[in-house]
Amino acid sequence: MAHSSSTSTFAPWEDSEQKPLIQFKNVTKRFGSFTAIDNLNLDIFEQEFFALLGPSGCGKTTLMRMLAGFESATEGTILLDGQDMAPVPPNKRAVNMMFQSYALFPHLTVADNVAFGLKRSDMPKSEIEGRVDEMLRLVRLEKFATRKPHQISGGQRQRVALARSLAKAPKLLLLDEPLGALDKKLRQDTQFELMDIQEKTGTTFVIVTHDQEEAMTVASRVAVMDEGRLVQVDTPARIYENPNSVYVADFIGDVNIIEGNASNKGDGLVEINWAEGQPAIQGTATNAVQDGTRVTFAIRPEKVSITQERVSDKANCIEGKVLDIAYLGNISTYHVELPSGHVIKAQAANNRRLARRSFTWEDAVWLSFTDTAGIVLSDNAGG
Repeated sequence: MAHSSSTSTFAPWEDSEQKPLIQFKNVTKRFGSFTAIDNLNLDIFEQEFFALLGPSGCGKTTLMRMLAGFESATEGTILLDGQDMAPVPPNKRAVNMMFQSYALFPHLTVADNVAFGLKRSDMPKSEIEGRVDEMLRLVRLEKFATRKPHQISGGQRQRVALARSLAKAPKLLLLDEPLGALDKKLRQDTQFELMDIQEKTGTTFVIVTHDQEEAMTVASRVAVMDEGRLVQVDTPARIYENPNSVYVADFIGDVNIIEGNASNKGDGLVEINWAEGQPAIQGTATNAVQDGTRVTFAIRPEKVSITQERVSDKANCIEGKVLDIAYLGNISTYHVELPSGHVIKAQAANNRRLARRSFTWEDAVWLSFTDTAGIVLSDNAGG
């Protein structure tokens, strides 16, 4: 899930001097009585790789189509480089869109597909060939210039579409589920290629995806959407470690969710009473929590340790028995049932082959975690 180290320095959204490349200002989009985008404000900066993430129907594609100019806002303004986009038709915007289907011309060679938009632009004919070569080098397809789309693989067709979209050097490239048609292994390779190409060209990329892992891998920032609203816009690390709501915690990755009543212990520490006969959970709240507030405690399985013996040095220690084991090669996920009937998932790395006695079904085990391992969310926050 980790993102490349370059993000530590690249954070224009934290700099008040930086002007965003794209600004959505109070944008609403309605289709008849259905509100697809609900009074949305968003800034995207130059050279960002920005991901719009959410379930089907959350409004992410509508947002992208408005950027491309295929849809217009019902209310509000969309600015590109400070210019209001409303009167600008799609073909006059410094924006290009790469479709999920790639939309290549089957009768044209790879090189001619890439050149297609350039030939219809005001680029001098003498420069087109050089630009096509440059694009094919960028996506490592020089050897395939004379082939037709049906003579190359799906992953290569994807790269032709990318080269064609970037040929006119748009300020902004929109990618609609660009890896949707590729198999898992190829998707992962292509994600890194995309990041590489985005970095080399310095083009601002906005990608629409419903695949959390993809968004978390490629993006400098992710906007998690739900029903036409932005629930959280943040870096992948912050979205994973500090979700601002149960919705985001649950949507990204695997998580244990426990509900209970909080009592304040001071210094951000909260005690959560959540099940008859179970010890209270000690957790850390991001915002002040009133005594007796109903809260949700979210903790990732990899932050929960599983042991044979009781561990005394952690704030939380809960007894249970192994109900199920998912073995994933390098890690195992244990589903542990507590006396209260709750099931909590714990993850352990399989770094030693046999040295550690592994747990099997029905084993009695102890789950433990620190008071800062999980996050306490008040139900009203961002939800």
